[in-house]
Amino acid sequence: MRVMVIVKATKNSEAGAMPGAQLLTDMGNYNEQLVKAGIMLAGEGLKPSSAGKRVQFSLGKRTVIDGPFAETKEVIAGYWLWQVKSMDEAIEWVRRCPDPMPGEESVIEIRPLFEAADFGAEFTPELREQEERLLAEIKRRP
Repeated sequence: MRVMVIVKATKNSEAGAMPGAQLLTDMGNYNEQLVKAGIMLAGEGLKPSSAGKRVQFSLGKRTVIDGPFAETKEVIAGYWLWQVKSMDEAIEWVRRCPDPMPGEESVIEIRPLFEAADFGAEFTPELREQEERLLAEIKRRP
C-alpha cells in the first residue's frame, strides 16, 4: 500500500525557521534508511504557507487566496510518499523518525492513497489504461 506521511506545520515552521545542521543530518540518515528499505518513493519539506496560495472552488467560481494560512494545524510542512506492506509498518517507520520540530509539539499524519481497485466499476478499462499511460510517462521524465 502507498501512504502519504504528512509533517504538520508549527508556529516555528510557519515563521520560516530553518532546521539546524543536526536535524538535517538526522533526517538525511532517516531518509537513507527509508530508501535502502525500499519504502521511500518521494519526500520534501515545504516552505511556509506565506509563500503559498490556495484556490477555493465554490459553485463554479475559483478564488485565489494568498498565504499565510491562519490554522497552523491544517498546514503541511513536509511530506513523504511511502510504499509499505501495511499501516502498522508505516506507523513503525514514523516512530523511528527524528522529531521534525524540536522544541515544539509536532504531529505526523499517515494517510493511505487511493488505489485503482478502490474506485470499483466506475474506474473503467479506458480510465485504467489512461492512468497507466500517464504513470509511465511520468516515470520516463528525468
